[in-house]
Amino acid sequence: METDDKPPARFTTAQSRELGEELRRARKRAGFRGTKFCEELEWSTAKLSKLEKGWRGTSDWEIGTFLGKCGADKATRERVMRLAQEPDVGFFVRRHAGTSSDGLLSLVLHQRAALTITSYDTMVIPGLLQSMGYTRALLEMTRSVPVEDVDEQVRVRMDRQEFLCGGSPPVSTFYIHETALRLRIGGSRVMHDQMMRLAFMCGWTHLRLRVVPFSAQGHPALRYPSTLMTFTRNAKPVAYAESDLTTVFLEEERAIEFHEEKHGVLDALALSADESHEVFTHWANVYDRADDHGQVPWG
Repeated sequence: METDDKPPARFTTAQSRELGEELRRARKRAGFRGTKFCEELEWSTAKLSKLEKGWRGTSDWEIGTFLGKCGADKATRERVMRLAQEPDVGFFVRRHAGTSSDGLLSLVLHQRAALTITSYDTMVIPGLLQSMGYTRALLEMTRSVPVEDVDEQVRVRMDRQEFLCGGSPPVSTFYIHETALRLRIGGSRVMHDQMMRLAFMCGWTHLRLRVVPFSAQGHPALRYPSTLMTFTRNAKPVAYAESDLTTVFLEEERAIEFHEEKHGVLDALALSADESHEVFTHWANVYDRADDHGQVPWG
């Protein structure tokens, strides 16, 4: 007899987990409890559990039955069926609703499930580390978000950060190029508060913030941002990289090895955690001394 706690025979994938989460949310929106839902479809609870956790092997017909029972609207049906029919080739692309990746289900789902996160950013402070003022200034600068929607977008990003200070946060390392510390976003007061936030976060036991200084040797690994997430033994690592309008997720073995090698280079180039804390404090003081016109005393 099949049970929920029987070890699975194979890995889930990022795509199948995203599909499973879409189905789970559709069931929840419809107000169905798991047991009642299974009774009406004549499914076992194990089958429902595996489907919503992302195990492959479910037919389009069963997914259609699931969505029909939930009374899912047309947009949800079309989105979920696209996911179900998407080929699994080791990578996939998700387009942002605007210019922000904050609302991508696959991104939020996997960040919250990760055991470890290793991330590198070049020009801006990583979204997961941004202060409210910094996020607001970035959104206002892009002008891609209507003024009336800025508050909501700021809230979404702040909500996205909550898993970093939850009960079982992932062990995370963030490599931040010094360019991001010197690129003034939103004025000196915003930058001072952002530097203070980074200095404060250096004290979180599960976080390591590492600055890649201008003095570091040049290397191709510094060109592009990247993030690598690892999970339990039943889920392969997932890497992702963002552009202005899309995020690419990768699971293919060679791609994961590439990102691991890239982060190894960054580890060798970056300052230590203690040295990085000193850099954040230094720049907080620099921005604090900026004059009333926002001019930063570089000298």
